[in-house]
Amino acid sequence: MNHFGKKVHYKDWDFDSIKERDFFIQFIESSGKKFKVHPSYKIIDKFPVGGYNQRGITYAPDFVVYSHDGAVEHVYDVKTGINQRAVDTSAKLRFKLFSLRTGLPVEVVVPRQHDFKMKLLGYGKSDIQPVHKQYDKHGKLKTHKTRKGEVVPTYAYYNVYKNIDYDVHDLIGF
Repeated sequence: MNHFGKKVHYKDWDFDSIKERDFFIQFIESSGKKFKVHPSYKIIDKFPVGGYNQRGITYAPDFVVYSHDGAVEHVYDVKTGINQRAVDTSAKLRFKLFSLRTGLPVEVVVPRQHDFKMKLLGYGKSDIQPVHKQYDKHGKLKTHKTRKGEVVPTYAYYNVYKNIDYDVHDLIGF
């Protein structure tokens, strides 16, 4: 689904945005690993309701990266941010259904100039990713009030990587 980006063609692939293409060039293509661009996975099969079939649901992550032995190493979905506006409810639901079906987490990535932010959405344990204080576009620390009325910094949970040579399984414990 394309909300904001402009479609971009590069070599043999069509990307949904310039950010997606740039992430591909900088981190996926240059890694030397096998990969697929926009592969489609069935996450819910069609099923009967009454006398008719309800259509199934598919999910096409932006990139799937394979290890040298052919196992899936990373499932990436490139977004413009790691917040409610950038990752809508339907995308989060597809990520969860994909994880339920395959046993693999979807890594939401936000490319930056020399690295990328990565977040695993839907995990109750916030200690799988480091805490980062959030700042607005002017560099001012974002804060919020607690139930007790205290003003405290607002935190986001994500990892920052300079390449894709990390093991997501270390984060989630398998």
